[in-house]
Amino acid sequence: MTGEQYRLYGRRGAGSLAPQILLEEIGRPYELIWISKTPADLEILRRVNPAGKIPLLVLPDGTAVAESAAILIHLTNAHPEAGLAPPPGSSAHARFLQWMVYLSANLYEAVLRYYYAERYSTSGAAAAPAIKAQALGDYAAHLERIHRELSPYVLGAKLSAADPYLHMLAGWYPEAERPLAERLPKLAQHAQLLRHRPATAKAERDHAED
Repeated sequence: MTGEQYRLYGRRGAGSLAPQILLEEIGRPYELIWISKTPADLEILRRVNPAGKIPLLVLPDGTAVAESAAILIHLTNAHPEAGLAPPPGSSAHARFLQWMVYLSANLYEAVLRYYYAERYSTSGAAAAPAIKAQALGDYAAHLERIHRELSPYVLGAKLSAADPYLHMLAGWYPEAERPLAERLPKLAQHAQLLRHRPATAKAERDHAED
């Protein structure tokens, strides 16, 4: 790995919080580039990634990587000295990958169905309320599943890249639907542990100001 910096293209509420937290934890230099939904900004993004997806991490060699989970896993492999994932090939790493995929394929998927329900039916807005209701139930069920495993982090006593990922996804839960802290105390403790870390505090400040 060279000393050149990363470039993280982000937007509030679009999956860039967890990658930024991990970059802060690793301590490597990076440039944070905010991309709004204006045509001009989207054109800037598409020059780097034609799919126009956020978040996007440009590696020091110029390679562009999309998808939050892929970015997080890559960073743990590129910077093993940071200790943010178990050693590749170990049974502990297999468990790490299991949770990363679970968070991406199940929890993140439920988030998308909840906030973009109209996209999940040919009926559009007419079908949205039912889709949103089902998504909210799934969202809560996935968080309850993870809650049972926290001790206090996803993998046990040590922080890993799965933790900022969970922190970001759980943070999008609509609190009007009964605060999670009342139902899932270990998840609330997890959020507090993350927020007390300087890396999380820095990333959350940046995203609050976006």
